[in-house]
Amino acid sequence: MTAASPTVATTDVSDKEVLDSESRMPQNGGPDAQSGAKGMAKARPGTLKRLLKYIFHYKVRMVFIILSIIVSAVAQAGAALFLQSLIDRYILPLVGKPNPVWTPLIEALILMGILYALGTLCSWLYNYLLVGVEQGVMKTIRDEMFEHMQTLSISFFDTHEHGDLMSRYTNDTDTLRQAISQSLPQMFASGITALAALISMFWLSVPYTVFVLVFTALLLLLIQVLVSRSGRYFVKQQQELGDVNAFVEEAVNGQKVVKVFNHEDAMQADFDARNERLYHASASANTYGNVLMPVVGNMGYLLYVLSAVFGGLATYYSWRNFGISGETAYTIGMIISLLTLSRGFINPIGQVSQQFTMVMMALAGASRIFELMDAPSETDNGTVTLVNVELASDGRTMTETDHVTGHWAWKREASDDGTRSREAAKKLSPKAWKVAEEAHEEAITSPDGRLTLLRGDVRFTDVTFGYNPSKPVLHDITWFAKPGQKIALVGATGAGKTTITNLINRFYDIQEGMILYDGINVKGIRKPDLRRSLGIVLQDVNLFTGTVMDNIRYGKLDASDEECIEAAKLTNADSFIRMLPDGYQTMLSGDGSGLSQGQRQLISIARAAVANPPALILDEATSSIDTRTEAVVQAGMDNLMNGRTVFVIAHRLSTVRNSDVIMVLDHGRIIERGSHDELMAEKGEYYQLYTGSLELE
Repeated sequence: MTAASPTVATTDVSDKEVLDSESRMPQNGGPDAQSGAKGMAKARPGTLKRLLKYIFHYKVRMVFIILSIIVSAVAQAGAALFLQSLIDRYILPLVGKPNPVWTPLIEALILMGILYALGTLCSWLYNYLLVGVEQGVMKTIRDEMFEHMQTLSISFFDTHEHGDLMSRYTNDTDTLRQAISQSLPQMFASGITALAALISMFWLSVPYTVFVLVFTALLLLLIQVLVSRSGRYFVKQQQELGDVNAFVEEAVNGQKVVKVFNHEDAMQADFDARNERLYHASASANTYGNVLMPVVGNMGYLLYVLSAVFGGLATYYSWRNFGISGETAYTIGMIISLLTLSRGFINPIGQVSQQFTMVMMALAGASRIFELMDAPSETDNGTVTLVNVELASDGRTMTETDHVTGHWAWKREASDDGTRSREAAKKLSPKAWKVAEEAHEEAITSPDGRLTLLRGDVRFTDVTFGYNPSKPVLHDITWFAKPGQKIALVGATGAGKTTITNLINRFYDIQEGMILYDGINVKGIRKPDLRRSLGIVLQDVNLFTGTVMDNIRYGKLDASDEECIEAAKLTNADSFIRMLPDGYQTMLSGDGSGLSQGQRQLISIARAAVANPPALILDEATSSIDTRTEAVVQAGMDNLMNGRTVFVIAHRLSTVRNSDVIMVLDHGRIIERGSHDELMAEKGEYYQLYTGSLELE
């Protein structure tokens, strides 16, 4: 480390990640132990009812679908019932006649054909209509899921694996789609078919129907055993699939790190363990699920054989028979109809049982989807908004306006006269109240107290905060940033630098103390307006698939091309952009993989510039680039910082020399504060850092 370019020797990890990592670590023996706990989970109560509300949003379609299913099932049962009349009344009377009359038989066959055609048409109709319902429900669920995800707090994404969240959009929604398009309609259709077949059997023969029901009761006992075992594993399968997806997503994003540390074998072993758990859950679920239909099918064949024996004996011995239609003798036509109807009764039961396991898997997926949709949204009780104002020549008189003027003000609601923050500060320490009082006196506020000019005056008073409330990261922090000042935060990883900027943005809310922005408690400011006033340039740049122009415009979606180009010129990005194949219309993909780190950072800075925020946060914005590129990027940032209150987090101490105030943090406490020259003269910790006498650990 040299005095020319001093650098704090620490890793590029945020304070949040270091200090909160312990609370996020597995506490039950790692992935295996977690898997065991997850495997016992079940679909949330009320999931099916909630899903049906989405389905029956398409009421008209569902009415036609249900009617079509009923008509199709009745037509199928009616055709089987018609076999008795066809054989006994139209075929057998013609046997042996020298000059048979075929007209009645042909008419009966035509009628039977019409019945089958009607059933086929209705079957096609409900399947056709189901496609619209299925895709409509999926679109609505995905829209609502993504819309709700935008309202979640940063802490939610800190504690949920990104790959697992992605799995809810893909695997879970796909199982749900299959349930809506196949399983649920098939269960309903099979139920109607079985009911129609049962009524038809009662119509022909009560004794035979009782015989079939006794056999069915034994079959249902066997089905219950298989379904109860497969259901548990289908739920676990969805969870393990999400776990595998999450791991793969991490592995892909961290591929360079894996190779640098030669952890390919360790990653492979970890993946194999997770994949093995998925294999066992899926194999167990599908073993029971796939065995079900063959068991039911073969039991159906057994019933068919027993029914044939029953029918043969009944016909041969002229057993007494009675049904809803009355008392009639067993005939060959009746026996054939009963055989067909018994198959039409047993097979749907097997289909319902098989689809039931698929529905359970879909409900497990739906439960995970609804879990995301039910996650509590980020709370925002703020009422103060950010508005454009016209500022008079005296620098104090303000008038709210709808057009952009370059001047901003905080606007309070009608019932707020501007004293709320002062009253809240009275509950804190005398020092905190004094800070709040000074902030209120220095703020430029309209006579009615509703408008306060945005100047970038930020003050922390007695702030204590921990990502885990029982483990504070910041301890009783008090400091201030005057309008237009450049404030630098330096210190070891985990000292609390990034945490401070996260609190200014209200990504997290403090447990104790107060943060004042132009004399206003930040908890009273609406989060979107608060964040609109603060531009952020991060160390890790996120570029989106789209043109360079689109990525710059992300800072202000209604910005014109001219505004984006001016922002690029201001931040020294214009020259390299014009050298790209298509200039500003060059398509970027893979997070801008074709650009250097410095070029990506310049686009990020231009994005902040087009947003034209009154205040700015630079979080390690130049730590990942070389010294030569840093000079270009730094010049662009200097242009952006001009006239703004700026908070800078930096490991390279040479980048903060020209800061108005430098604060040195250590374990969540401010241990030194002053300009570069003042701190060097004190020869304290900053002096030792700058001269290389000390490395922060």
